Amino acid sequence: MIVINDTYISDDVADKFFVCHLDKCKGACCVEGDLGAPLEMEELLVIEDILDEVKPYLSVQGIEEIKKQGPYIKDWEGDFSTSTINNRECVFSIYDAGGVLKCGIEQAYLDGKISFRKPISCHLYPIRITKFDDKYETINYDRWSICSPACDYGAKLGVPLYKFLKDPLTRKYGENWYNELVLKIENPQ
Repeated sequence: MIVINDTYISDDVADKFFVCHLDKCKGACCVEGDLGAPLEMEELLVIEDILDEVKPYLSVQGIEEIKKQGPYIKDWEGDFSTSTINNRECVFSIYDAGGVLKCGIEQAYLDGKISFRKPISCHLYPIRITKFDDKYETINYDRWSICSPACDYGAKLGVPLYKFLKDPLTRKYGENWYNELVLKIENPQ
């Protein structure tokens, strides 16, 4: 385990290889699971603020579900996540011409319509963060069969998980934190 400030990082983040392989998985992480994408409290207002700019990117079904449920729900544990279509894909997911699920929020970001890329939980996936009493967080690799092609592809390319997720880890924790992570992984003492 690696410890940086109040974050406890699983060794898997350093040891496992990973590079998303959308041609193989078709964006299954946007549709599989119990709920939509986990959201942080500060993301709730952001999503409400950008909704009008994002709607043109969404499917008819996604827009209909947002009208019914809102863009996010509060689950049985008191946490928030994006709403889903028929308890399946995230309301913000969209299919590209090749049948791959992608994020409508991210597409609006890439097109320069908004400054918010996508929920941090999506950006960090397959890492999941668990918060404990607002005092510390654990950072774990969420192993799931739908990501097997990404594991194989990452191993083939020699890209460890922490390097694949450099941008979202830096977005979440800052450049100094990420540099310290790299130092602790590459120069253990």
